[in-house]
Amino acid sequence: MSSPRPRPRSALAAGLLALVTAGATLAVTPTAAQAVMLPDNFKSVGYLPSWTGNVNSVQYTKLTHINYAFVLPNSNGTLRPVENPSKLTSLVSLARANNVKVSIAIGGWNDGDDSAFEALAANAGIRTTFVNNVVSFVNQYGLDGVDMDWEYPDPGASANNFSLLMQQLSNALRPQGKLLTAAVVAEGYYRDGVPTSVFSHVDFLNIMAYDGGSPHANYDWSINAVNGWKARGLPASKAILGVPFYSRPGYYTYTQLVGLDPANANRDCTTVGGAQQCYNGVPTVKRKTQWAMANAGGMMNWELTQDTGGSTSLVSAIYDTVTGGSPPPTGRTGQITGIAGKCVDVAAASTANGTAIQLYTCNGTNAQRWTVAGDGTLRALGKCLDVTSAGTANGTPIQLWDCNGTGAQVWQAQSNGTLRNPASNRCLDATGNSSADGTRLQIWDCFGGANQVWRLPA
Repeated sequence: MSSPRPRPRSALAAGLLALVTAGATLAVTPTAAQAVMLPDNFKSVGYLPSWTGNVNSVQYTKLTHINYAFVLPNSNGTLRPVENPSKLTSLVSLARANNVKVSIAIGGWNDGDDSAFEALAANAGIRTTFVNNVVSFVNQYGLDGVDMDWEYPDPGASANNFSLLMQQLSNALRPQGKLLTAAVVAEGYYRDGVPTSVFSHVDFLNIMAYDGGSPHANYDWSINAVNGWKARGLPASKAILGVPFYSRPGYYTYTQLVGLDPANANRDCTTVGGAQQCYNGVPTVKRKTQWAMANAGGMMNWELTQDTGGSTSLVSAIYDTVTGGSPPPTGRTGQITGIAGKCVDVAAASTANGTAIQLYTCNGTNAQRWTVAGDGTLRALGKCLDVTSAGTANGTPIQLWDCNGTGAQVWQAQSNGTLRNPASNRCLDATGNSSADGTRLQIWDCFGGANQVWRLPA
């Protein structure tokens, strides 16, 4: 029996993630309960369909969790045979070698037929049979958890049954160090099909923020979807923002779109065969990831085989944003704004070495015109933004100086909007949390406050 093919994953998507803290080495071998972690336990979850894709093509080192999609339930609580079991076995082996967790995704869109879920969840005895079969499946394949993809329980009786089912699964799986997650709809009627009682039964929810919005899965619509779940009481750490690796209204994969025109990697809409197709390109995926770093628990995608490799990869875009450590995108010139919308300014527009760098009301002059260079420097008036005397202490002032290629002039854009100087491991900071004209810029311990958040040229 073949697994269900995905509906534009508004009803599909989702999972889990826990990866290794950037730059850190774990001294213990991860168990089912302790996957490697990205900074702040950020999760990067990807789905791998049973019917397509090669397990050797997965970017394991940039993911925390992978959900193998799908296994279908029967109304009597049994599970249908998994498609390509040898593929699942290979996936588990490769993922385990890279400290990535693997869960089985149960359900999926399945042409909108959720009758088996409705039947099994409504009967206490069959619920127990189902839970026992799921636990056996997890143990048989050495999995780390389960991602429930019931699409979708209706508000009312089936919602209550879903909560009972999730509670029973949680009691059976989580004490054993196994994960329990669920893929949920972004918004609308079916959102109420997931009672708030479910929130305590899961490690997190994979919010399928796609197949909606105009244009498809746009930034504002997607963020509003996650905020809608948080408004119901879902903890931010359990809210995983799903992104599509395909377009709407047609279903063109991101790989296909980039293959048609490499420039599509940096767009959100393009024309294919005379029709506009909208998706999420690299800039939008990075922007959503930046938001999730501050407001959610991670990112999820549907699905891994639809991604590219190399510099256009969306999985890489998520990973690079979370881990930081790369210079800002190059070639941009314009104002750098900070607290209260004030501009980074060269005092008196002087070009002398040692000139103070300050905050000042934006005025469009060349003293506020900065270029993001490929070497990580920020340049104005032919010189570089520089940490005075290559200092590393809190409070070291920032100045203008001849560009010299030293670490005192390198600035790395972080996902929370800060600019980190790697040589000192401190961030560009407006002294005293002040936005007054003439406020001197300095370096200070990175904490992401309003006086450390900077908007680079558009």
